[in-house]
Amino acid sequence: MNKKVRALVIDDSSIVRRTISELLSSDPEIEVIGTASDPYMAAKQLQEEVPDVITLDIEMPRMDGITFLQKIMTQHPIPVIICSSVAGNGSANALRAMEYGAVDIIEKPKIGTQQFLQESKIRICDAVKAAARAKIRPVPLRFHVEKKLSADAMIEKASKTRVIQTTEKIVIVGASTGGTEALRIFLEALPQDSPGIVIVQHMPEHFTKAFAERLNGLCRIEVKEAADGDSVLRGRALIAPGNRHLLLKRSGARYYVEVKDGPLVSRHRPSVDVLFRSAARYAGSNVVGIIMTGMGDDGARGMLEMKEAGAFTIAQDEATSVVFGMPQEAMKLGGVDKVYPLERIADAVLRACHD
Repeated sequence: MNKKVRALVIDDSSIVRRTISELLSSDPEIEVIGTASDPYMAAKQLQEEVPDVITLDIEMPRMDGITFLQKIMTQHPIPVIICSSVAGNGSANALRAMEYGAVDIIEKPKIGTQQFLQESKIRICDAVKAAARAKIRPVPLRFHVEKKLSADAMIEKASKTRVIQTTEKIVIVGASTGGTEALRIFLEALPQDSPGIVIVQHMPEHFTKAFAERLNGLCRIEVKEAADGDSVLRGRALIAPGNRHLLLKRSGARYYVEVKDGPLVSRHRPSVDVLFRSAARYAGSNVVGIIMTGMGDDGARGMLEMKEAGAFTIAQDEATSVVFGMPQEAMKLGGVDKVYPLERIADAVLRACHD
């Protein structure tokens, strides 16, 4: 029997601590070894037992979560998941925490419908299990699980791909755990006139807008949270909104995106598989597809469908992936043409788009 992932929950709200603990404890692969109302209490517990993963609130009394995160990452790196509210500066602070070494963001669970709680459980438990497998490097100081749905739930697989051939390439990207920094490195390396890009990064609702705005300020290309009907244009990257699926569509020579509600697909919404299938169906050999760091297999089947439709497909290598799950699963299915370290992917994409 595999060893359980041991989690420590840090939050100043007793309700949030109890809710997260109950959601995590309902997964037989996870054990909550303790909770703490602030970093000082957490530090005492860490002297007794070191967890595999910490879930960490940002806004807390006595010491804020970002300061505590910096201390952890410089002294004893442990995988940390930021559990944040979207209120106030929650989104911006959560993204700052990712820069300081946190591996993922989850939104604080709220009381809601049974479906809402079930989806919260899936997201939180998957995030903790992914974090436990993450490669952490020191950062310098500065209930019942529902059936896993496939992309069939959102878009029918084309029996035969029929795509009008053009010289315009579209870049399609999927990423999860560790993907926020991977995407920053990739997008910062691209020139202003790079091909149009469409991205699914597993991230909670409301956080993707702040993430896109942050990248827009760093990159030469425009980066924005996708809105329904947005055109895919040279020099622009569109990022799927959290909690919404994103599909690539085509009208004549114009590519655009569709933002849709729907069930979790491959345990995610947005789902990489949904985006990849739509790209295979509507863009075929005009696609350069990339699958980046992340746990699980979301995107693996879609990657194969893109390759079978004539796309050129790239996977991030194991050495530069925080979690090698998604690229590895895509490789196992035979959906990957080339494997590159993160810092070489931008050049490989530009070469492929000019061939």
